[in-house]
Amino acid sequence: MGDHETVLARLHAALHAADPWTALYLLHSGHPDGLAEAVEELYRSDADRSALRPYLSWFLRILDGPGEAVLRRLVAEPAYTVEERRDLLRAAVSRGLGLPAELLREIEAGSPDGPPAAELVDAMGLSGDASFAPYLGTLLADPAAPRARAALALGRLGAREWTAPIATRLSEVKGLDHSAFVVALELMADPAAVPHLLRWLSETVEARVYDVHHALVRLTGRDPLLPEMARGATYAAAVRAAWADGGTERTPAVVRDLVVESDARARFAVDGGAGRIRIAFDPPLPGATWPRWDRSLTFDEKPLYGVGSSCDTCELGLTLLGWPDDEAARIAGRMRGSLADLDRLDEALFADWGALLGELGTGHYRALLLDLPLERVTEPARSWWYRRMAARVEEDGEDAAYDDGRPGEHWPGTPHFQLTTPVPEGRVPATYGALMPSQPPDALDAATVARHAAAIAAGERPAAVVLGWIDDRYVQAEHEERWLVGTILDGHHRLTAYADSGIPARVILLAGVGQGCGTDGGLEGLEELAAAYGRRD
Repeated sequence: MGDHETVLARLHAALHAADPWTALYLLHSGHPDGLAEAVEELYRSDADRSALRPYLSWFLRILDGPGEAVLRRLVAEPAYTVEERRDLLRAAVSRGLGLPAELLREIEAGSPDGPPAAELVDAMGLSGDASFAPYLGTLLADPAAPRARAALALGRLGAREWTAPIATRLSEVKGLDHSAFVVALELMADPAAVPHLLRWLSETVEARVYDVHHALVRLTGRDPLLPEMARGATYAAAVRAAWADGGTERTPAVVRDLVVESDARARFAVDGGAGRIRIAFDPPLPGATWPRWDRSLTFDEKPLYGVGSSCDTCELGLTLLGWPDDEAARIAGRMRGSLADLDRLDEALFADWGALLGELGTGHYRALLLDLPLERVTEPARSWWYRRMAARVEEDGEDAAYDDGRPGEHWPGTPHFQLTTPVPEGRVPATYGALMPSQPPDALDAATVARHAAAIAAGERPAAVVLGWIDDRYVQAEHEERWLVGTILDGHHRLTAYADSGIPARVILLAGVGQGCGTDGGLEGLEELAAAYGRRD
């Protein structure tokens, strides 16, 4: 058989396997040439489309390269039924495709009477065509319409004439619809929303305060410090008090409440932090149920790592998204004078770093001086991001689970440093640790690594600075798991030298702890880290 016939036969075999989803996944992961064309051929067959549409639609959502062109051709095909075109439109929206306005108007004209399908509304928002804004705006007042999707679509189009109508309807929507309306205002990036949000903050119920506060911070740049462990009514009252005077001007960052507890431990807070280095919510994915879900670690708004959701039963994973534009190196350069041979934390050190700490996000922090046993990992199979799977197999006593030979699926996209073993004697069965680079590892200078290696061999202990947090998960409500996740602000060469030498690496960990939303800040995990690896005389 020719190449096309071979791929088509493999696709047919996978579709009719005893477990078609697994077979299709394995076929896709093999990246055979011509798979997109084979999927298109089956979709254009009435019999195959009728029997296999869920599987074919899944392929159309994920196929790279020619898959996008295939999907554009199919969604423009007028011969399909309304439901088939909706299915294709959902696939296009999930890929974030901008479809021609004329095509969307044709689909709208052929749709049944009544409110439009949610995926059509999403597609209008992705089209970039502002002429859809008046139609989308009419949906905001219709409870039977997908009005949350309409608000987000208007936000994506940047149709600021609809800022006030969205903001004034916050009292009409609840739950995820309320979150979507607020996120739409964030997408609009229109300061005209701020007076409406301030008024609504004073009136709304406790459960909606977080969303409104988040939008005010994003739209004004002002990020007031809230109590560290505030929850529920206490948190809502603190937020309202922070905005009660109506002030929206950004104030200079202040490092306050510094307490040096020992040579190896300190705490401090950042009020009005610049947030140049922070974890932020990603814009909502088109068609997604949750307006706030995925998050990224960002440098000056540019995503560095995707860190996924805060769902505590979902698995934690990191994904490299791109390197910062030298900002991490500039920030790091302002710290190095204090780090050459560091053996204690003191007030003078934090005074020297005041400007740097102000670059962090507003919040409460712990600083720990640690000696961490680290190794540098370059192979996915050696990384804790994958090896935790084997630990779960052992815990469950399952023979087949997780041993599918795909460690690359859990790889964060770059070599990194990790603890050589999980943190000992922790309450959670396993506390893993990963320190992620903020600059390309292949850009490291060998001579600089050698210089640090010589200093370490001579007994010096140059320190690296890591911004991180403790992440607690109860994966699938079955596996309790904890992570130390850190991003290296300064010290890539030093950590490489430590890992090569086998000597524990001296690290200053700046760890954010809980503020609002019921988080505990990982304080227990930080205590366990300090007990296991805190610098000692």
